[in-house]
Amino acid sequence: MRLSDYLDKGVSLGRDAPCLTIDDRTRSYGEVYDDTVRIASALQHTGIDTGDRVAVLSANDPLALTCVFAISRAGAVWCPINPRNEADENRQLFDLFGCRFLFFQSAFAELVARIRDQLPQLEWIVCLDGEVPGALSYEQWLTEQGSGSVVDRRPADGLCMIAGTGGTTGRPKGVRLTEENMMTSTATALMSYPFGERPQYLALAPLTHSAGVLTFPVLSLGGHVVVMPAPDVGKFLSLIEQHGITHAFLPPTVIYGVLDHPDLDGTDLSSLRCLWYGAAPMSPTRLEEALTRIGPVLGQLFGQTEAPNMIATLAPADHFRSDGSIAVERLTSAGKPTPLTTVAIMNDEGALLGRGERGEIVVRGPLVMQGYHENPDATAEVGAHGWHHTGDIGYLDDDGYLYVVDRAKDMIITGGFNVYSAEVEQALLSHPSVKESAVVGLPDAKWGERVTAAVLLRPGREASTEELIDFVKARIGSIKAPKQIQIWIDLPRSKVGKVLKTEVRTTMSLSASSKGSTP
Repeated sequence: MRLSDYLDKGVSLGRDAPCLTIDDRTRSYGEVYDDTVRIASALQHTGIDTGDRVAVLSANDPLALTCVFAISRAGAVWCPINPRNEADENRQLFDLFGCRFLFFQSAFAELVARIRDQLPQLEWIVCLDGEVPGALSYEQWLTEQGSGSVVDRRPADGLCMIAGTGGTTGRPKGVRLTEENMMTSTATALMSYPFGERPQYLALAPLTHSAGVLTFPVLSLGGHVVVMPAPDVGKFLSLIEQHGITHAFLPPTVIYGVLDHPDLDGTDLSSLRCLWYGAAPMSPTRLEEALTRIGPVLGQLFGQTEAPNMIATLAPADHFRSDGSIAVERLTSAGKPTPLTTVAIMNDEGALLGRGERGEIVVRGPLVMQGYHENPDATAEVGAHGWHHTGDIGYLDDDGYLYVVDRAKDMIITGGFNVYSAEVEQALLSHPSVKESAVVGLPDAKWGERVTAAVLLRPGREASTEELIDFVKARIGSIKAPKQIQIWIDLPRSKVGKVLKTEVRTTMSLSASSKGSTP
């Protein structure tokens, strides 16, 4: 299936049904479909051919999402560009992808202007929401290129999307995702989570990432997507009531914001069927709180750009035992491997390990990307031994649940023992005063590396560094407990909200003698 086919499936269930809403403006399935035909026709008339790359640079916006389906309908390849990237990183992505066409919002006109002259392949620049020097307005472009019929085209290799990696160092890579990859992700979502007729999906997280891919199963059921242009927890809660929202995706840090918001307990959340969480580990203590206060609707998804969203899933029902009590022992799990993806644990020599043994999580199946764009060496490396290597360390328990204990690059070797930073972070997050933590290894003359942590405290809570160290020792032992903790007011993050441990490590190295300091 092409990406546009998910929209078309929704159209077949009723052209007049609401499709995309932002603020008080709603477009029906028929209107969105007609828009995609006009845009796809104009793209082809402009000269965009089968397999050409078309970029979209936008915050959450219905027209930008409409363009995604139009790009697919025209037979081109969608290249989402993260508006939070630095200009040079986006220039590298445009250059790597070889984009010929760009749709963008006027809010990013300055960014486009800074890199435009360095991108000779970029022939067409269209502003979706205004007049910008050096670009065509959307209305002008659509009028000039006409609104004829669309020639049915699709890339010969099934390529539908090239996504930039979320890496924090080095040159970004382009992940080549095919129609089969997207169809596998969509089918897995539909079989793994509770859906009903015409789900109501609230998109607060960026549509350029998981939140966008999750619109595909919603639209295929004729569902309604309510778009939030900017994060706002209070507005998020009010929109759930207003639209009877059934599905949403939030990273853990935003769920913490929901739990801390004064309007939560007074909001009617009875319409919710699945509140997805993922992209980072979640505190089991706060997850238990969410299951109690938000409801038995939390559903975890585990994946990565190279295998979108659905490597493993922990459905809402999996958070509970058969007697209805919360399965506390399972709250740190990433869930069970999904039906269409094979998951295994591998050691450094390429041998598969048994249940309970820790090693790198490897996967294979139709969810896994086609490869890295124009990077055969990286493609071969990540696909060694016939499996896709996720870079995550984990294990499968006797019941088949997958546990992610760390990123391979974040493992700490102290006194000859392997310490997984994520395990230490989870222990810290179990403390009632801890909101978030980042654990790294620093050079140590005695231990080789010493376990060190930066900790954010919850508003209005206090805890000494000594108290926190003793708390972790009592839970996972003195070897794994931090030798040093600093209380910080914030953590450095990437453009997609992931904690930048390289920066944490650098900052802590510089202030290693300032135990308990606040950067």
